[in-house]
This record gives sequence, structure tokens and C-alpha cells, in this order.
Amino acid sequence: MAAAAAAANVSSSQTSNCSYLGLFKHLDLINAKREVGMMRPVKNWTMHTTILLDMVLYGILELGEKTQTVTSHIMLHMRWHDEFLTWNPSDFCGIQTVVIPKSKLWYPDISILEDISDTGSIRQSPMVKVFSDSKVKAHVYQHLTSTCPLDLYLFPFDKQQCNITFSSVNYYVDEIKLGTLSSDETLTWVSDTLMITEGEWILVNLTIVEYNLNKTDETLSNLAYMVTLVRKPMLYVINLLVPMFYFLILDLASFFIRGEKLNFKVTVLLSISVLLLILKDLLPSTERNMPLIAKFSLIIFIMVGLSLLEAMLVDFLMGLDGCCGQKTPSASNTQVEIQLEVNCRTEPVEAGEKSQAKPTARPREGDLLKLLLEQVKAARQETERQCKDERKPGCYARLAKIIDYVYFVFYLISVATFLFYMYVVWVEGRCFNLISECT
Repeated sequence: MAAAAAAANVSSSQTSNCSYLGLFKHLDLINAKREVGMMRPVKNWTMHTTILLDMVLYGILELGEKTQTVTSHIMLHMRWHDEFLTWNPSDFCGIQTVVIPKSKLWYPDISILEDISDTGSIRQSPMVKVFSDSKVKAHVYQHLTSTCPLDLYLFPFDKQQCNITFSSVNYYVDEIKLGTLSSDETLTWVSDTLMITEGEWILVNLTIVEYNLNKTDETLSNLAYMVTLVRKPMLYVINLLVPMFYFLILDLASFFIRGEKLNFKVTVLLSISVLLLILKDLLPSTERNMPLIAKFSLIIFIMVGLSLLEAMLVDFLMGLDGCCGQKTPSASNTQVEIQLEVNCRTEPVEAGEKSQAKPTARPREGDLLKLLLEQVKAARQETERQCKDERKPGCYARLAKIIDYVYFVFYLISVATFLFYMYVVWVEGRCFNLISECT
């Protein structure tokens, strides 16, 4: 029995080949003239080849609002069957997998439709792993820059949905069919766990959509990954929204300033202009759907500008108050002064004639009249000075106060309505995009 077992072992070792070279010869990979890599690896050409493709999102590097592009770092896991690459592991001492150059076999021509990155951003291994049951696995790392139509209406509380669509360049749907190895929930969890950097974005989910694209004379199998991202808005809230709201409150509080208002309002208006310049560098120039933050800034700029014009009008009316607010001297007082001056001028002549006739020691009446006239003028000037300080406002001043009060009430109601509207639109839009965050 022992001799028979030894003979069996010798026979097995002679028939089995435990080297990769023997396996390569068995698979016909040593032949330099092998042309299997030029054709689709099926024994029956009517059968399609299924390409299973999983995408893992490793990083969200940048999202360009002006260029409408997204820069990310992805890894692709591809698997398909090559019907010409099969062997029995027991014939080769249990070899179940082998790594071979991909130039030796057929490789699918899968491309990304939204890709605008250069070829240097793709790190593709020249080797693939082949299994004994004809499975072939390949991995691709890519620094991807893809186009993405961005909806910035709710900026900075916006949600973006960017598609990464995979499709074959030359094969139709009856030749190549695309699919996935894992579900979208699994890929979302793996991407969120292995995420290296997100920047100002949060990955919400990855949605997988398989569909056929019908063209004029062909139908292609497409596999789309819908990447849903939500922006982290705190930076823009601190740098844009809070200062804009603060300037609006300052302009509203300027109605309580009794002194010079124009310089203060001009300073507030210039500060808002600086914030608008910062916002201009962030948002794209589009007229179809103006972002809400642009409307918010524009309306605040207009309101502060109207407030400045109102302050200029009130200041102008207050300057005209002297035209109708001062009191003119009465006709009786004027006649009394004129009569006193006439008496002062005629009294010395009459007094001189009488003094020649009859001398007297009493003071002259002309001197008394002059003294009385000076006292009346001094009292009148003092009375006018006091009346000027304590007089009631004139018609222009009253009109200015009415305009200022009415505009303040209108301005206050407009500010409250505008802020409430912006809050409702932003909150409802964010809740509509992310129901889970509101609940």
C-alpha cells in the first residue's frame, strides 16, 4: 500500500505544473502573436459582456461656481469575465489567482462622459488580477474634474447634484452592459468612511442609475452615479450675511441720530459695496436664476441708498426752515421806532431856539428820547434772540419731520417683511432639499 501511494505521488508531481510559466502557457499568454486581446472575450458573439463597476469617492477637492466644475478624487473597481482565461487550480498546485499585464488581454473602453481632466490625472495600474473562474479585476485611481450644472439659488444653503456617467466608447448595449457590484447605500457608507477631505461640502448620498442611451442608430449602456452634496454655510454666513444684516440695522438705527446723518449713511453704503465686490468673485454671472443672496444684497443696497436720499431731503428742508419760521417785526413797533427817531432829530432844533429865549437847567428832551430809543432797541434785540432760540419749527421743518417719521415707519416695515421673506425662502428651500435636517 505504501508503495502504491508513493507511486501516485510521483505520478501527480509529474503531471502537475506548479509554476506560473506553465499556467501562462496553458492560457496562451506567452505567445507573442496572441491576438485574443483584440476581441471581446466571449465564445459566442451574441452574448454580451457584463462590466461591474463600483465607484468610491475619496475626496471632494473643489467646486467651481464660475466654471461649473467639480474636482474630486475617485477610485474605480471593475470586474468582468474573460471566457478564455479559465483553469483548474488543482492542475497547477492550487493557483487560483494570477496578476498579468493588461496589455495581454481584452480591456473595456469605459470613459466618463462629464470628464474634462487631462490624461495625467489618471493613475491606472498596468496589471490586472485574473481568477481561475475567468473573473478579471482592475482598479483605477483618478483625479477627476467633471462638469456639473450648479443651482446656486439658495447659496450658501444650497444642495448640488452632480452626475458621473460611465459609458463604453465603441460597444453597444448588446455587446457590453454596465452594472454595479454593490448597492448605492453601501457605496455611500464606504465613501463617507474613507473620505479624506470634503472641504466645504458634505456628502449626502450616492445614487446609482442604470439606463440605455438611445442615439440615432445605436443604443449604449450607461451607468450614472448621482453625487449629492450639501454646502457648509457657516463661513459665508459669518463673512457675508451677518455683516450685511448688521449694516442694515445700523442704517435703521441712524434715524435716531440728531446730528449729521449723511456721512454715516454714506459710510454704510460704501461698506455694503465692498461686500458686493466680494460676492461678485464667488457667484457666476447669470440672469436666468439670480442667487437669493444676490437679491438680498441688492435690496439692502437699494434700501440704504433710498435712506441716504431721504436724509438729504430732510437736511435740505431743515435748511429752508428760516424762510418761513422766523417772525417779522410788527408794523406798530416799526412806526414807534420811526416816530422816536424823528423826535430825536427835531427836538434839538426846537430845544436850541427855546434856550436862546429862556435858559433852563433841566436835561434836554432830545437826550431823553435818544436814551429811550437805545433801551427799546436793546430790549427788542434781546427779545428776538430769545424767540429765535425757542420759536416753533417752521413749515419746512414740520414737513421734514413728517417725511422722516413716515419713511422710518415704512422702512421698518419693509426691513421686517424682507428679512422674514428671506428666512422663509432659505429655510423652506433647505428643508425641501434635506428633509432629514429639518426633522
